[in-house]
Amino acid sequence: MTPREPIIDLHTHSTVSDGTDTPAELVAAAVAVGVDVLGITDHDTVGGWAEADEAAQAQGLTLVKGIEISCHYFSSSLHLLGYLTDPADPGLTEELTRARESRATRLERMVERMVADGIPISYEQVLRHVARGATPGRPHIADALIESGVIQHRDEAFVDWLNESSPYYVHHYAIEPARAVRLVRAAGGVPVIAHPFTRTRGSSIPDSFVEELADAGLAGLEAYHRDHGPEEVARAERLGRDLGLLLTGSSDYHGTGKQNRLGENTTRPEVLEAIIKQSSGITEVVRP
Repeated sequence: MTPREPIIDLHTHSTVSDGTDTPAELVAAAVAVGVDVLGITDHDTVGGWAEADEAAQAQGLTLVKGIEISCHYFSSSLHLLGYLTDPADPGLTEELTRARESRATRLERMVERMVADGIPISYEQVLRHVARGATPGRPHIADALIESGVIQHRDEAFVDWLNESSPYYVHHYAIEPARAVRLVRAAGGVPVIAHPFTRTRGSSIPDSFVEELADAGLAGLEAYHRDHGPEEVARAERLGRDLGLLLTGSSDYHGTGKQNRLGENTTRPEVLEAIIKQSSGITEVVRP
């Protein structure tokens, strides 16, 4: 009997950033649905790695440690996944700290705009939804809006209240993408653009910009993601062929915070092995 191909999901979030599962719960949820290899990629932090590592070893799951780095592209945002970086690298650590601090202060300003518009919410209420040690983010405002009965689900908040065209939106510090790519490489990691052609972003990045990032050391594109339709997938596949980039697939799971489901998009085993081969940081894949 031919063994089945492993289910590899390389982009998920825990309560350490804006997910609703703790790192240990995230690992348990992945095991429960048959995921074999899980990437934990919280926003701008490695704070969930240790707990996820311990849970993965106990439950027989292969764990790939990563981060999702907030970057800016003109007036829009772009996210970069950095896999297997050295968590103590000073250059990357400094940028992640600055981004987390900026996220926290901008949430307070967003809430101030909402309160001024008569929306029943407070910053203290938002903070109650942030797990201890976690990075505050827009999903925590969404949770407060749900608690107040303003909306029903986090996804609704991002459609009408928290997106970049909303009057309540406030920008936060984010690194320039090419510099982020170079920092990930300097930290021994492997940089992959998360959902590069998402239809929820205000503007799409041009092919020429992907080429610039490839010249800076970009390793891959997250081609297979629920925010990509057939046209976006085909575009990513073409760029992958033309530029020699790896193509990954992931759920971008956030627990009950979003409708994304673990394992709904996956990465090929040979692509994971190529990521591991390219890495040179001290972080290793945790295998059971």
